Amino acid sequence: MLTAENNADLLISQAVEFQPAFVVIGCNNQYAFVKKALESYPIQVLQGRESLQYVASETESDLILNALVGFSGLLPTMAGIRAGKQIALANKETLVVAGELVYQLLKKHSTSLYPIDSEHSAIFQCLAGENPGSVEKLILTASGGPFRGMSRISLQDVKKDQALRHPNWKMGSKITIDSATLMNKGLEVIEARWLFDIPQHRIEVLIHPQSVIHSMVQFTDGSIKAQLGLPDMRIPIQYAITFPERIESKFPRYEFAHGTAFSFERPDYDAFPCLGLAYSAIEQGGNIPCAMNAANEIAVSAFLNDQLSFTGIPDLIEQCMAFTKFISNPSIEDIISTDKEIRKLAGSSLKHFK
Repeated sequence: MLTAENNADLLISQAVEFQPAFVVIGCNNQYAFVKKALESYPIQVLQGRESLQYVASETESDLILNALVGFSGLLPTMAGIRAGKQIALANKETLVVAGELVYQLLKKHSTSLYPIDSEHSAIFQCLAGENPGSVEKLILTASGGPFRGMSRISLQDVKKDQALRHPNWKMGSKITIDSATLMNKGLEVIEARWLFDIPQHRIEVLIHPQSVIHSMVQFTDGSIKAQLGLPDMRIPIQYAITFPERIESKFPRYEFAHGTAFSFERPDYDAFPCLGLAYSAIEQGGNIPCAMNAANEIAVSAFLNDQLSFTGIPDLIEQCMAFTKFISNPSIEDIISTDKEIRKLAGSSLKHFK
């Protein structure tokens, strides 16, 4: 099966090449176009986000790769877990908004998540064969994005075209803005907390501008394991799909003799408060990470549509978190309700921010 939200042309091209049993186009307005293009092929074309849950649970597959953007990835992931599927996860928001629920569901159905984010894939590889009790802390690396070294004041006037110029990675617009604000690293801290059952106070973030060391694990004896490679998402994607095997690839290799020196620095929480907001959200727990994520999705969309300044992103998120009605042990219904309520609150609050 193959799915897409809006990119009908690429979906059609891939469907013609690979001819899956199902394709799903999330955007209902694109359904007729996709169905017409594939009518001569033995492919069932479905539409809407509800269909994502159907193909995740009812189709014959051993592994589901979830690279949906934002909150939309949660329910298909849960549907796949209930059906006993293995999940290769690139949708970090699944664990951000409902980590406890997903964690319990994985245990109940005896299935696994294989991380695709380069940082979590690095930690996953570093932990292979290790006793979980010997882990002292996880170290997530971050490039620092396009504005590394800038002050909060100097960030007030940056524009979206500047924020979309990531120095090392080519990504979609939402995750690229999250990288620029360091919210992406905050989301990864929360994801790591649930993926590896490590409390957030034992998860450290370091800025590593070269993006060669993708993350590290420090053990109780003082040793550190790191996973290195060029910034190429094909490597962690392949590893998640083929795990526990490693298969040969023709991807470019990192050459130490020709490489630059590695450097590290601590994040600037004053200039990039989104990272601190993420730590605060997971420390509070309950439905607060869900509220933070919902507010962030609205804020990023508003920034990309010239309705909010770059520094207004964390301001809006912080306000929405403060106004969230706290639920300590949310159900999936509570998570869905919180997401809807905070999106509405964030949208109506935009006029108060620049």
